[in-house]
Amino acid sequence: MTPNDWHYEPFEPTGSAIGFRIKGKLDEVQSPFQKIEIYESTDWGNLMLIDGAMMLTTRDNFFYHEMIAHPVLFTHPAPKRVVIIGGGDCGTLREVLKHPGVEKATQCDIDEQVTRMAEKYFPELCESNGDARADILWDDGLAYMKNCEPGSVDIVIVDSTDPVGPAEGLFNAAFFADCARALKDDGILVQQSESPLALLDLIKEMRVEMGKAGFTTFETLPFPQPCYPTGWWSVTMARKSGGFDFREADARAKAFDTRYYTADIHIGARHLPPFVADALKA
Repeated sequence: MTPNDWHYEPFEPTGSAIGFRIKGKLDEVQSPFQKIEIYESTDWGNLMLIDGAMMLTTRDNFFYHEMIAHPVLFTHPAPKRVVIIGGGDCGTLREVLKHPGVEKATQCDIDEQVTRMAEKYFPELCESNGDARADILWDDGLAYMKNCEPGSVDIVIVDSTDPVGPAEGLFNAAFFADCARALKDDGILVQQSESPLALLDLIKEMRVEMGKAGFTTFETLPFPQPCYPTGWWSVTMARKSGGFDFREADARAKAFDTRYYTADIHIGARHLPPFVADALKA
């Protein structure tokens, strides 16, 4: 490969593609579950692909990791126990553990090789793996949630790949029912919910499946994510009852640094563009 080589990821639903100029392939592993590839790019740092789909880049992963973690943690009144399903690159775990009130954060990803690749090629994402509050498991997230003690968890974060392959079971009512059972009455589920520009139907379907599982209120927060299809992504929060009372004062007074997330960003994300808001009301 030369610096003029490119990796392109086509996205059939929009007839478009996202590309990165690459210097070469750094590594490749075929795990029992999926193929993981690492490339070095000329401008975006390292790239991780799973089964050919872009997972993260050094340059822009902070958008996703901060937005799947901090909005929900600053919405729950006092989160102490957090469970992350997926999240093998450990970036979400790092963001969760920035909150001093969190007493335990369990990360359960089916594929240990994702974490091993992150430790080698994205070490900054793994800097909290040794935190005494971190519990890192490599196991089936579906089974983990099914076996969780009822009412034992404050927040469940579903940091999954797209709803295909190992992650397919993380987008249906049966899994969401297990999450609802594990959550306390004031607990919150948050899941990555794809592109609100191209995949609004998927977000609506997720909400329907969450509703079947006993969740009654939802909030979808969009944010930029340059390396994903359309460059615009989202997370969706769900509760069994009550609204989403943002602890704005605590967010403004946070004692840790973030690159994208702020109280104002959080407020702005809650105001959906009309075409998204209208579609989700329908």
